[in-house]
Amino acid sequence: MPAQTILLVFLLFIVAILGTIFTFLGTSLTNPATGEIVMSKNFFSKEGLLWFLDNMVKNFTGFAPLGLVLTMTIGTGICEEAGMLNSLLRSSMKNVPAALVPYVCVLIGIIGNLASDAASVMVPPLAAMAFMGVGKHPVAGMICGYIGAQVGYAANPVISGTDTLLMGITNDTLASFMGDSAFTVDVTCNWIFKIASTVLCVVVIGILVQKIVEPRFGVYHGELEKMEDLTPSEKKGLRASGISTLVYVACLLVLFFTGVIAAEDGGLIGSPFLKGLIPIIFLLFVIAGVSYGYASGNFKGLVDIHKAIVKQMAAMGTYVGFCFFCGQFQGLFSWTNLGAMSAIAGADFLESIGFTGIPMCIGFIILVTLVDVFFSSGSAKWAIFAPIFVPMFLLLDYHPGFTQIIYRLGDSAGNLFGPTSAYLWMLLSVAQAKYDKNLKIGQIISCNLMVAVILEVFWILLLVAWMLLDLPIGPGINVFMPTAM
Repeated sequence: MPAQTILLVFLLFIVAILGTIFTFLGTSLTNPATGEIVMSKNFFSKEGLLWFLDNMVKNFTGFAPLGLVLTMTIGTGICEEAGMLNSLLRSSMKNVPAALVPYVCVLIGIIGNLASDAASVMVPPLAAMAFMGVGKHPVAGMICGYIGAQVGYAANPVISGTDTLLMGITNDTLASFMGDSAFTVDVTCNWIFKIASTVLCVVVIGILVQKIVEPRFGVYHGELEKMEDLTPSEKKGLRASGISTLVYVACLLVLFFTGVIAAEDGGLIGSPFLKGLIPIIFLLFVIAGVSYGYASGNFKGLVDIHKAIVKQMAAMGTYVGFCFFCGQFQGLFSWTNLGAMSAIAGADFLESIGFTGIPMCIGFIILVTLVDVFFSSGSAKWAIFAPIFVPMFLLLDYHPGFTQIIYRLGDSAGNLFGPTSAYLWMLLSVAQAKYDKNLKIGQIISCNLMVAVILEVFWILLLVAWMLLDLPIGPGINVFMPTAM
């Protein structure tokens, strides 16, 4: 597979050509959501040229995930550069009973995913030392930590950068499909289901690691490494970070219960608190990270904070490039009306053959998982899938937040064994260098594949129960669209 930016360029040309073909064929459909006739547009025309000249920069700067993810990156980056995340992970894994080590490592990996891909780098080596500390094989620990970090894209008790990224793409799709009447999802639209998934993943993966992964590697005969104890300065930093976090949370509670950031009825649903959760979380990370940095001595002054921000943002070059081309792809896909037409035609076809409801949702999860074998980037896949499947499921009365979460289930399971993931190969390199020079990628993928298949079965069972009971997947958001819509 080509790099994701090059892939999007290919897709741009494909969309432009298809739009031209359907325009000459005079293809049109009726949008059930608005009652309007939808026809394709020809990019290779005067209208298409003028659209491109007027919208190329807007497609980039208006791409919602760009600002959201960069904002979260600054917050989590300050924590990471201050050393807080590393100290927090080490302190969480220290002195854990042997029987609980796999479960704790999975949970730490899941929560660590709030820093997105950084968790796949930080957690596996720490999990390896935690496993060695209780007489288990370190490679099994690395796999356990990696699995936890990867499933954290769909299971997490806290709001993460992935929530902001996917939410932005979903809302862009809704705006393109529904126009001015579009409603939006917020960053908490998957929160309740993610919390339930966290419990499921910790239990199921912990058992599978003990029953499948650990027996594969047996007893470790190499030199044992010990997880370093926290230094006095690190302990001081964590104390300062904890105190500042508690003060910040107390201030938020006062603002909420005095009605400043509560909804008009005093509740949580629709409140400024939920709508402003991104800046609230951003400030939480900044306060915690800066407090840790100064108390531990890692930050000597404002220059160090500046360097931390610059270092993290410098690593986002690939993501910014992706956002530029993804914004162009989504803009063209919307302008040519191919997204709306694909969704309408797909929804009509599924209804005509009766393939809707639970079987359709399961089929979508499996499709996303299989695509992961060839294409690892979850954000790039959602940028391609969302313009088709969000409107399609919406026409079948499914909430866009629900479509987003079932996509995440398939993507997270596929992330465990997809051979195109750079972090899977990084895990292999580190494991070969430190613990087993004869380790092969097939050994890791075979373990991860078995865990992924079994986990996906349990995940689907959880999803089916959620659908049958029509439980909320996020605050105020259920599986199906509200009747008022």
